[in-house]
Amino acid sequence: MANETLVQAIKALVALGKDGNMDGAYLGYRDVFVAPAFFGYRVEDQRQALRLMVMMKGAPRQPTPAMIEAHRAAIVPLKQLVEVHREPKDHELLGICHVVLGDEATASAIFKAGLTLERERNPQSDLCGALMKRVSML
Repeated sequence: MANETLVQAIKALVALGKDGNMDGAYLGYRDVFVAPAFFGYRVEDQRQALRLMVMMKGAPRQPTPAMIEAHRAAIVPLKQLVEVHREPKDHELLGICHVVLGDEATASAIFKAGLTLERERNPQSDLCGALMKRVSML
C-alpha cells in the first residue's frame, strides 16, 4: 500500500501544475525528493513520484530555477534506483534530469546504459525506441 502522506503530497503537486503554478509544483517536488522519508517509501511509489515530476505536462521549454532545483533533487533518488534495480525506465528519467541540468554528456551515457539493458530484455519495446531517440537527439 502506498504511503498516504506521499500520495496526498503528489496529488497536491499535480493539482498545482494543472492550475499553472509550475514553479510551485517543482519546488514541492524538490521538497518531497530531499526529505529523508522519501527513501523509505516503496520503490514503485518513489518511481511514480519521480516520473510525474520529470515527465510533467506543460513543463517550460527553458528550465526555470525551480525546475532546475527539482531535477537536481531528483538525481539522488534516481541514481539509487538505477544502481540498485538497474531498470531502463529509471535510466531514462535520470538522463532527462541531466538534460534539464545541461549535462548532455552524462545524459547520453545514462541513456545508452539504459538502452543496452532494454535491448537485452526486449529490443522491440517502446522504451527501447524512446531511449534510441533520446540518444540520437544528443
